[in-house]
Amino acid sequence: MQSTLIRNAKILDTRNLVLTSTHTILVRNGLIEKISAEDFEAADATVIDAKGMTLMPGLIDCHVHVMASGFNLGAVANLPNALALLRALPIMKGMIDRGFTSVRDAGGADWALAEGVRTRQVAGPRLFCAGKALSQTGGHGDFRARNDTLDPCSCAYKIGNIGKVVDGVDACRLAVREEILKGATQIKVMASGGVASPNDPINNLGFSVSELTAIVEEAHNANTYVMAHAYTPQAITRAIQCGVRTIEHGNLVDEPTAKLMQEKGAYMVPTLITYEGLANDGAKYGLPDESVQKIAKVRTNGLKALEVLDAAGVKMGFGSDLLGETHYMQSDELVLRAKVLGHAKVVQQATLIGAEILNHEGLLGEVVENAYADLLLVDGNPLEDVSVLTQHDAAIKLIMRDGFIHKNAC
Repeated sequence: MQSTLIRNAKILDTRNLVLTSTHTILVRNGLIEKISAEDFEAADATVIDAKGMTLMPGLIDCHVHVMASGFNLGAVANLPNALALLRALPIMKGMIDRGFTSVRDAGGADWALAEGVRTRQVAGPRLFCAGKALSQTGGHGDFRARNDTLDPCSCAYKIGNIGKVVDGVDACRLAVREEILKGATQIKVMASGGVASPNDPINNLGFSVSELTAIVEEAHNANTYVMAHAYTPQAITRAIQCGVRTIEHGNLVDEPTAKLMQEKGAYMVPTLITYEGLANDGAKYGLPDESVQKIAKVRTNGLKALEVLDAAGVKMGFGSDLLGETHYMQSDELVLRAKVLGHAKVVQQATLIGAEILNHEGLLGEVVENAYADLLLVDGNPLEDVSVLTQHDAAIKLIMRDGFIHKNAC
């Protein structure tokens, strides 16, 4: 593998949220092999002069759906498998083009797609895949329309379907074991109603306590964890008490619930930007009317939720959760959060805390020796102005994943 020597770089320290002095960094065999304040040589290495620019870890998005190539998830779920897959490829390339070198797929992508990225068959970020998100009948992952009789759910065999419908403790246990066997790195459950599905109001709860507990137990047995889609205090509290590790969205969280999350060491992954995309473009691009009607309830409370969570000391990962034609808005989540949390804290959420959520602390999310060489070279200081990370063409000069250079405009 080609080695790379980066000179004259200021390193963004995501733990202490400071820029260090100029350094030289050697990348070899996909890892950051050496960092030195002194210049040094490395035989056969490609040399990049950073010219005092900021070297930082690649961004981590902890909530994406790379298979969500349309707003109408029910329609995407019924696409031919090959077409659903082909429509995912430009979505993935767009993510790494924006500097997201790792993403956690919250339903849809699988081990095969992650392996395609790992072996560089397709361009994209590292994929941490949940496989099929688990939903009860009529829950957030069940896209069947109301009818006199229900057709069998296509979720068991269609690639474009992000979810899998399961009911009962035994079926839930089997579903977790199957997703683990297929290569899931974590398990996703729909623990409340949602926006993009037709028949589940936001306030609805997903699964029984015994079902959720069984899902968590099976994930724990496989040395992994459960991420849960949940909006309301009741749904969040219930999921946390059942042992869920990360809550997705959480727009309606209140102070007692946030305090419980902090006490239990649970993470929140807000996804505010998707509601902007849904509200502005959803109807135009085919979001069903019943979903459009749900948007306002969760959209208006998103920024307030950030305040509540931050005050309680809950760790938050970065998430976008975009659908269809709005994937381009991914980086705008950084700017949206910075209005409440400030620039530096948002950078940390999209790097170091993301690595913690992925159980890859020390390997991702920071520029340290022996970490994966997932790196960005940025013309500007994101700690002072995170919007520089939205300037993909102008400000992000170098994108590296696993030691391979994806972009070099230095």
